[in-house]
Amino acid sequence: MSIYLALQETIKAEIVAALERAKAKGLLDFGCLPPFILEKPREAEHGDLAANVAMILAKEVKKSPREVARVLLEEFQRDGTWVDRLEIAGPGFVNIHLNKDWLFEVIPEVLRAGTRYGSVNIGRGEKVLVEFVSANPTGAPHMGNARGAALGDSLAALLGWAGYHVDREFYINDAGNQIEMLADSLEARYFQGLGVDVPFPEGGYQGQDIIDKAALMIEEVGDRFLSWDMRERREALTDRVIEINVEEMRRVLERFGVFFDRWFSEKSLHESGKIREVLDKLATQGFVYEKEGALWLESTLWGDEKDEVVVRANGIPTYFAADIAYHADKFARGYTRLIDIWGADHHGHVARMKGAMQALGYDADKLEVILMQLVFLMGEDNEFADVNAVDENAVDVNAVDESVTDERVTDGRKRIKQSKREGKYIRLKDLLDEVGVDASRFFFVMRDPDSVVDFDLELAKLELSKNPVFYVQYAHARLCSILREAVERFGEGRMGQEQEGQEQEQEPDYVKPIEAGVEDEVRYRLLVQPEELALLRKLAELPQDVSVAAQLMQPHRLAHYAHDLASLFHTFYHEFRVLVDDKELREARLGLLRATRQALANVLEVLGVQAPERM
Repeated sequence: MSIYLALQETIKAEIVAALERAKAKGLLDFGCLPPFILEKPREAEHGDLAANVAMILAKEVKKSPREVARVLLEEFQRDGTWVDRLEIAGPGFVNIHLNKDWLFEVIPEVLRAGTRYGSVNIGRGEKVLVEFVSANPTGAPHMGNARGAALGDSLAALLGWAGYHVDREFYINDAGNQIEMLADSLEARYFQGLGVDVPFPEGGYQGQDIIDKAALMIEEVGDRFLSWDMRERREALTDRVIEINVEEMRRVLERFGVFFDRWFSEKSLHESGKIREVLDKLATQGFVYEKEGALWLESTLWGDEKDEVVVRANGIPTYFAADIAYHADKFARGYTRLIDIWGADHHGHVARMKGAMQALGYDADKLEVILMQLVFLMGEDNEFADVNAVDENAVDVNAVDESVTDERVTDGRKRIKQSKREGKYIRLKDLLDEVGVDASRFFFVMRDPDSVVDFDLELAKLELSKNPVFYVQYAHARLCSILREAVERFGEGRMGQEQEGQEQEQEPDYVKPIEAGVEDEVRYRLLVQPEELALLRKLAELPQDVSVAAQLMQPHRLAHYAHDLASLFHTFYHEFRVLVDDKELREARLGLLRATRQALANVLEVLGVQAPERM
């Protein structure tokens, strides 16, 4: 357990002991002490921690919260708790001010843990499946998919960092209406590419990508498909194009740093009979009925306005039916917790899917859905002109509200709306070519999924402090620069000692694992400046921040942590020299910088962002 978490446990234990002593003396009368929390106050002047125990206990003991707090302060014994003083605030909060002694244990803790610093084990190996992106294989991944990819991959990494056994999965929507429309579109472009005049289907996929794929089919098979039966021709065209598209998705997502443990085909659910098996089970339990030649799931039982069709009158299962079978299959594979990342337009699908899982005998609470809002590109009309043109009538890729319009901003730039169906969308590949992996991932993951993202292309490319990813990465590069200089000038700042005759390791001295005893003589108590203490506190908070972020499934909290840590370092750097003549102070500050560099690198790794040594 980290020093910061251990400190809190010690203080909570003493609070319980103090209240029990007060009870024994007849000062307070209560049964079992209710759960209470310690949290960091919003304002630094309110202390290091705050407890709400007096407010929770007040009603049972029939005293005001401030009176309960007063009794607690009288009984609290500070020895061994690192507590400097307690004070009563507001309606009855107990603000806790710590002495500085505990902070000097933080640096050795960080350096001993190394690349594992910040990790916790709240998951205890629980099997979790995170399903994300899951785009229709009808075209290249776009900016909306990119947000889901960054969010899902960072969340999976965060949960792994918190002690869960996590797998990543992509659900390939290779069946259903969108595939039928793809077949219509491909067939028409195939005929047109061979000089056969056929109309393009209304509502078909109009983008250049479909034309290119049809041309590729002509290159591979020539006019051979012209004489085929229509059904066989459409199936051959779509199967091959889906294969190509999925491979293209895999390549660009891996370039984005996203690697899936499994690519699961919706079509396989139809072919294996698992959809029919699940529907039969629901029917046996009385949740499915027939009406107007179709089969309906009684989803109004779980809050739907109307029941949902699971098998159409033509005998073809709906997407919803396949999705039920897919989630049942996830549970059947041994996962005890399922996390899905969906576009916000799927919000109505959540309750009915949970209800279906409950009807099948699974714990609906073990299915958790994160709804992700829209992504807009902020830019000029001519940006990405080779990929799409701005169309005032275009519908956004993942639109919840199609009435959303372009929104002008002060510098004349605006939201560029996208439509995959009309072929007007920003491909992930082009975004990476333009701004790179790190900026793209950080920009997408630094916002709460429930917030609309206005992706500012120009800001993402700037190498200035107002670009958040540059600001954080520059802090890491500057830390490395100082540590390199320390090695060159003083032979200090090394994170390990090479044995005589051993081959020199490839990694720099300042990132090698620490050896036992190396830090024992460093005078960390010389770190008394407010800026130094602020850095130490922030370093100490990382394990708890990881725990909270994992429990809330909010990787954007770590992006904020990285930015805050970088900001504290930049402030320290502008105020103080590190490589001073005083050897003990120099070593203390170098230890602080090594710990800061390690923590920052660890957080960036979880977010899938590089921690550069030079910029």
